[in-house]
Amino acid sequence: MLSTAAIVAAGVGLVPGAANAAGQDDAKGTSGPGVAAPDLDLTGAKAKAYGEVKASSPAAKTVHPTVKGGQSAAATEPVVALQAEASSAHGVQLKLDVTSDPGTALGVLVEWGDGSSEQVGANGPTNLTSNHVYSKTGAYTVKVSLLSGPTVVGTNQLVFRTAGNEFTPHAPTRLLDTRDGTGAPRHQVPAYGTARIKVGGAAQIPAGVTAVALNVTVTNAGGAGHVRVYADGGELPTTSNVNYSVGQTVPNLVIASVGNNGYVNVYNGGDRPIDLVADVTGYFSKTAANGYTPVTPSRVVDTREGLGTGRGHVPGQGTFSTQITGRGGVPSSAKAVALNVTVTDTKEAGHLTVYPSGGAAPTASNLNFGPRHTIANSVIVPIGADGRISIRNGAWAGTHVIVDVVGYYSPESEGALVRNTPSRWFDTREMGGPLDGRAYIYGQFGDADPNITAVVTNATVTNGKDAGFLTVAPDPYSWADYENGWAGEPTPPNSSNLNWLPRQTVPNLVQATNGTHGVIDFWNMSWSSTDLIVDTFGFYAKN
Repeated sequence: MLSTAAIVAAGVGLVPGAANAAGQDDAKGTSGPGVAAPDLDLTGAKAKAYGEVKASSPAAKTVHPTVKGGQSAAATEPVVALQAEASSAHGVQLKLDVTSDPGTALGVLVEWGDGSSEQVGANGPTNLTSNHVYSKTGAYTVKVSLLSGPTVVGTNQLVFRTAGNEFTPHAPTRLLDTRDGTGAPRHQVPAYGTARIKVGGAAQIPAGVTAVALNVTVTNAGGAGHVRVYADGGELPTTSNVNYSVGQTVPNLVIASVGNNGYVNVYNGGDRPIDLVADVTGYFSKTAANGYTPVTPSRVVDTREGLGTGRGHVPGQGTFSTQITGRGGVPSSAKAVALNVTVTDTKEAGHLTVYPSGGAAPTASNLNFGPRHTIANSVIVPIGADGRISIRNGAWAGTHVIVDVVGYYSPESEGALVRNTPSRWFDTREMGGPLDGRAYIYGQFGDADPNITAVVTNATVTNGKDAGFLTVAPDPYSWADYENGWAGEPTPPNSSNLNWLPRQTVPNLVQATNGTHGVIDFWNMSWSSTDLIVDTFGFYAKN
């Protein structure tokens, strides 16, 4: 089994090493064997994500000024070829290949499409590289003019779309329900079958959205399995988003890429049919909207203590509202909030709905539970005009509710979502055994780029011997501190990201904050061991 272990994605694999943990006083200084795994170094993942965002315009598209009579100038030179590639969430690297007669002195004026420009010189055939960072995500027309003195002798241009995507909150709305035919034929998704969800152009969501926040629920499962959510037209990933057992109703928040045609696929990886429900709470696009700011997890509601609302169970069919802005680090300008919502001491089966205050509760649900359960789920929800959200208990009996703030979306927030191909970061089942109770795994993505503020992950626990919960938080120590034996043991925060019962398999979306050093801790807060699987789906970057 693994006591506290290190995970670094570099080179050919993940390399775990045992370190000191509570109750493991003699473990520090030992090291485990290398474990073969995909290369998930964030440097590589980042470069791949940025490298996929490209635009070009060949030299043949250079436009020359017309001569008297409206005819194009006869000369085919000078010309300029353009190649643009994302260098960061908001950045672009532009390569210019200028072709002209040897010794011809030209000015090269680059207009970036945001009101800024720069000019350099070229003497004969010249290759140039220029970099620019936009203040917001978007689509920009980059125009390059070739100048002979003050006279324009040729122009070329391209449209560049930033790698980063910003968030627009959406009133919780059901896009798919195979039980009643909403968004798809009215029948269960067969074993190893796929349901398609129309996102772009549905429910007043504009065409051209790049990613979507969906709460995906599996219900009426005929057996055990999992689902995978991915962009229509893309390859089926090896990662998973929701795991389920026979008869279970299991929800999970998913941030999924949307296909160019506006659709998202949900694949049933089980050998029995299932019903699927999907509710949207927001979408990402290249349009300037709201960036993401992670915060240190902060508890804003706990009905067991009377925090944020009255003390005591939320009654069956009962609703309460709570203030969000001005608490937990959420400013008044925030348009949506990222939460981890937990129910505990449930009296009977039911569901919880989280929605902006000031309106009626939607038919969408965020969390489903049975009697005597403790279940957590991530929630992204728009904030009401009064800075509050509402929570409705859809069961006929009471339950306690706990709400932790993990981040928010606002116009001032700098973090833009950069999507990457869904990838597995680590799996303790392939690392020599489960993670010990009261121990943690600390991991770093590559070079710990300070511009990366959070990583979009899906954490799944399985094979747990006892009930417990998972806590994910930035580590106060650097990777060098661990490598050199200088790190102490961090203190886990007073919040949870995922709760489980013995022998359950439970997933949850975790937007893991990188912190100061780019090291993230995954704490098993059970007193017994469990296996932990973490997949990555993208990251938020500031520039």
